[in-house]
Amino acid sequence: MHTILLVEDDMKIATLLKELLERYDFRVVVEDGRGDVVAVFEETNPDVILLDVNLPKFDGFYWCRQLRMKTRAPILFISARVGEMDQVMALEYGADDYIVKPFQGAVVIAKIKSQIRRAYGTLSNETDERTVTKEGVTLYLDRYIVEYGEQSIELSKKEGLILEMLLTASPRIVSRGDLLERIWDDEAFVDENTLNVNITRVRKRLAEIGVAGLETVRGVGYKLVLEP
Repeated sequence: MHTILLVEDDMKIATLLKELLERYDFRVVVEDGRGDVVAVFEETNPDVILLDVNLPKFDGFYWCRQLRMKTRAPILFISARVGEMDQVMALEYGADDYIVKPFQGAVVIAKIKSQIRRAYGTLSNETDERTVTKEGVTLYLDRYIVEYGEQSIELSKKEGLILEMLLTASPRIVSRGDLLERIWDDEAFVDENTLNVNITRVRKRLAEIGVAGLETVRGVGYKLVLEP
């Protein structure tokens, strides 16, 4: 039985979701957002996290950032906020999906099951941690930690996905379209500037451990050229 941590301050919605999820044999832990969500996570060790955006103590974006530093478990926002930037921010902070209220129960269940398959399917049973290594730079794909020499840093999910594509292809060019499609699934959904911002972040993060060579190929995409 999979455990779901539901962070929702509207008790009517929380009760509705809890009853829905329990009908599909999920164990549900409800937190109203007034306490320490990270502490509840550590106590319950859930397989999936459902987060509202508007919460009484800190908003869902804050808790998403905190939780993502602790776990690779799927995080899904479920919120009445329908703005495009709300959805972009959720994904930027490490969420795996965004469900808009009012929601359809079947859609919620389908999205949760889909995330469970991705997170805990056959690939997750591999005993050896997956890595990509080029010219002394190693990216740990399950933790989004990049190492170079004696130094290492932890990346956000989006930064890790971008570096994975660039490192795997290096020194070949990765097009902007391929990056958008791989990382955000739907090119039309993301403002062009969002990718620029994330590339800048990756470049700065690599510089922190002495890795240079992330180049912009104007009008085409990006490439990572590493010194042998």
